[in-house]
Formats: sequence, C-alpha cells, structure tokens
Amino acid sequence: MKRAQVISTAVLFLLLGTIPLASAQQEQQGEKQDKQKQAQPEKQQRAQQPQQQKQNNQQQQRAQQQQQNQDKQQQRAQQQQRAQQQQRAQQQQQNQNNQQQRAQQQQQNQDKQQQRAQQQQQNQDKQQQRAQQQQQNQNNQQQQRAQQQQQQGRVSQQRQQQLITQQRQRVTQYGQHLDQQQNLEQGHIAQLQQQNRKSQYRFQEQYSERLRQQQATLQNDRNHDYDGDPGYYMAPNYRYQRSGTDYQTNQYGVDLLRQGVNYGYQQGFQAGQADRQDRWASNYQSSYAYQDANYGYSGYYVAQDDYNYYFRQGFQRGYEDGYNTRHQYASYSDGSYSMLGAIVSQILNLQELR
Repeated sequence: MKRAQVISTAVLFLLLGTIPLASAQQEQQGEKQDKQKQAQPEKQQRAQQPQQQKQNNQQQQRAQQQQQNQDKQQQRAQQQQRAQQQQRAQQQQQNQNNQQQRAQQQQQNQDKQQQRAQQQQQNQDKQQQRAQQQQQNQNNQQQQRAQQQQQQGRVSQQRQQQLITQQRQRVTQYGQHLDQQQNLEQGHIAQLQQQNRKSQYRFQEQYSERLRQQQATLQNDRNHDYDGDPGYYMAPNYRYQRSGTDYQTNQYGVDLLRQGVNYGYQQGFQAGQADRQDRWASNYQSSYAYQDANYGYSGYYVAQDDYNYYFRQGFQRGYEDGYNTRHQYASYSDGSYSMLGAIVSQILNLQELR
C-alpha cells in the first residue's frame, strides 16, 4: 500500500516537473516560431528589394529613354520647322528677286520703248522741220515765179473777184470739215488703242497734231489778202485731168498739187512702216490719213477734192514702200525721202497751156 502511494507520488512529481518543462519548451518554440515569422517577411522583403530596385531602374531607364526619344523627336520637329521656315524664306526671297528682275526687265523695256518713241519723235520733228523748210522754199519759189509770171498775164478783174468769192466759200467749207473730223479722229484713235497698235497710234497722233495746226492757221488767216495774192490774179498756165474732167490752174495750184503728192508719199510711208511694226495686215485704204487726205492742205489755190485725190496717189505708193521696207517710188534728198520727179509728173500729167 505504501509502496503504491510512493510510486504514485513519484509519478505525480514527475508529471508536475515535466509540465513546466513542456511549457518552457513550448514557449521557446513559440518564440522561435515568432522569430521565424518575423524573419520571414524580412527575408521576403530583402529578396523582393533587388527585384523592385531592378524594376524601378528599368522603369526609370524606360522613362529616360522615352524622354530622350521625345527630346529627339522635338529636336527633329524643330529642325524640320526651321528648315521649312528657311526654305520658305529662301523661296520668298527668290520670288522677290524674280519679281525685282521682272520689274527691272519691264523698266528696261519701257525705257527702250521710250527711247524708241523719243527717237521716232525726233525723226518726226526733223521730218516736220524739213517739210516746213521745203514749204518755205516752195513759197519762196512761188513768189519768185509769181514775180516772173506777173508780167506774162493777169486774169480780168471780174475773173479775179469770181476766184476770190469761190475761194472764200472753199475756206469756209474746209474749216467746217476740219471741225467735223475731230470726232472721227478720236474714234479712230480709240480703236487703235483697243487694237494695241502702238506704232500706228503714234503716227495717228502726229497726223492729228498737223491737222490741228492747219486748223489754227486757217482761223488766224481769216483776213487773207486775196486781192494782193498772186494766186488769184495770175492767169492759169497748166491743165490737168482728174476723173475725166479737165482743170486749169496757175503755178501756185501746181505747186500745191505737187506738194500733196509728196506729202501723201511721206505720210503713207510712215503709216505702212507703223503697220509693219505692229504686225498688222497691209491695208492702206483703212488708214485714217488716207481717208482724210488733208495733210498739208492750206485751203487755197485748188479745190479740196483735187488735193485729196493727189495726196492719196502719193499715199498709196508711200504706204507700199514703208510696209515693204523699200524706196521704189522715192529718192533721198536733204535728209528726207520725196517721190521721184518722173512719177510725180506721171501722176499729175500736167499740160502747159500755150
């Protein structure tokens, strides 16, 4: 009995002794596990840190690479924009240079045209001066011939008054004709401008200016001394025929008709030359100067129709020479061309009265 109690007591002590030991062991194990649990996240964190760092580095590299690419793209865009701007600036400068060159070329062409126009004007002025000189010479010759022929014969006083009355009517009609022609001149000039016939336009201006001078001279000579003018008391000494009708005149009338033929040639030559320069078809009858045919007509000594007829005869031949750049019907004398005497004589076909 006692033995059993002793054993029981020993077992009980043993058990009581193991309980604290087990508890201590369990506590140690729990602490160990707790430490392990605490260490495990730290290990995981330490294990994850290089990978995270790597990812961060990669992301940073990619971001840097993207930024570099963007910077390069921006640089290329800026370079392209600068290149385009430079090209546009160069193109604009080139266009400005081209425009300036064209403007300079146009100015040079205008200067050349102006020089040619001035040269033509100078030539026309010289021709007009020569024509005036010729007119003066003819007037002097007429006066000399009148003085010579004054002794040969005079018309009767009655015939002289008939000629003077006829002449006054003729002058009045001629002045009215010049007034009416102004509107036709303006219409013809406007047509030449529309057709861009510059050379013919300049010729027409010169022709019209001469007609205005003739009109002014006629108006200033209203008190012409017909009684003292030999052209109205000298007896006729020539006969000429036009359109099947015979006419008589004295030396003053003959000189005026001869002048009409030569003036007609000179004006026709310039008109033909102008049409050739304008590259216009040859057509002397369409010229206003041919249609008018009063260039150089003073209104005295012969009828206007007679002067017009012989002016047109010279104009036709002068136009053909001017348009074809030749002098088939003319000779050069004293700085100008005038019709050959033989041709003038053939055109007038004068017969001297015995």
